[in-house]
Amino acid sequence: MTEAGLRDVDLEALVVRGAVEIERTSRGLMPHRLPAWARLQVPDTFMAQTSAESAGVRVAFRTAATMIELEVSARRMAPDEASILPPSRYALTTDGAVVAEADAPAGTRYLFSFEDPSGRVVEGPPSRVRFSGLPPVETEYELWMPYTDAVEILAVRADAPFAPPADRDAVRWVHHGSSISHGYRAESITGTWPVVAALESGVALTNLGFSGSAMLDPFTARTIRDHPADLISLKIGINLVNGDAMRMRAFRPAVDGFLDTIREGHPSTPIVVVSPIYCRPVESAAGPTVQDPTRPYEWSIAGGTEAEVAVGKLSLGAIRSALAEIVQRRAAADPNLSYVDGLRLYGADDCARMPLPDNLHPGPDVQRLIGERFADHVLRPLLNEM
Repeated sequence: MTEAGLRDVDLEALVVRGAVEIERTSRGLMPHRLPAWARLQVPDTFMAQTSAESAGVRVAFRTAATMIELEVSARRMAPDEASILPPSRYALTTDGAVVAEADAPAGTRYLFSFEDPSGRVVEGPPSRVRFSGLPPVETEYELWMPYTDAVEILAVRADAPFAPPADRDAVRWVHHGSSISHGYRAESITGTWPVVAALESGVALTNLGFSGSAMLDPFTARTIRDHPADLISLKIGINLVNGDAMRMRAFRPAVDGFLDTIREGHPSTPIVVVSPIYCRPVESAAGPTVQDPTRPYEWSIAGGTEAEVAVGKLSLGAIRSALAEIVQRRAAADPNLSYVDGLRLYGADDCARMPLPDNLHPGPDVQRLIGERFADHVLRPLLNEM
């Protein structure tokens, strides 16, 4: 028995959802969104941290506890050892609704900036996350980790026993995308658009959104290939433009190869290819996206020109056209492959009403809008066909 009458919960009995692999460490449980073999292939320190962050990862259980405490070792990206970090937000949901939220600092820092991309880890103390005032009736919960942090679960405590959640027959949705899918600039994990869509539709989400790293990496395709899924969505394009990572000659066969690999493990699973949402600076101009040096705040502009697109560099418009053509060609032999124009989720008219705060990433309002539209226009129609 610990403080406030809390008892330790057996970590081995926890059901972790939204992870690809769960590592049993010497201290507890470490959920991962890439398997160990794929983590060895991650090509840079930025992705090493962002792919470790807990977007969509949650613990599921049933309990009548009025107080639940989570002890974690949380690691968050920071530019240095001294800067003040905002607290990380954890959320408790039941029946698709948020019933409680709690903030806690991330004790460990992952030092990264584009001036110093060393990725040095500065260890810090564990954090305690507490939810109190819960109803004293048995309820099924999901406890969502912050998308900003890599979280190792050290202990769970409660003032009533935990039981496994009821068996679910929910559709297993695996999604891959960029920082927009990861949740960058959302207020909390439950405000990220994939979680908004999942909670509204009642599907079981595995979010493989990796900030800056939706690059058609073969190890990501193989991870999706090997992971159970009833529905797969792939949001492709913006990171390739951000990094000026490909030309059209390489892009088209890379998309085919990515889809071929996933189809090896999911020969008939519905796959939805989603093109980029609206982003004014690189709609018709080529990447990379760069920071406007004339502004003292984050504001992205195009580093390339429209003329460069004509000779093979990528813009969002060029990517949308290519993805639509690739899906149309493949769908003749693959009826479970479909295309969604990202402008249906957030387009130029939406931008006029709800502009992107840094000219690149959606704010909390647009994250929610995209999630609601994806639920309405993509998930629910597909669910009705399944």
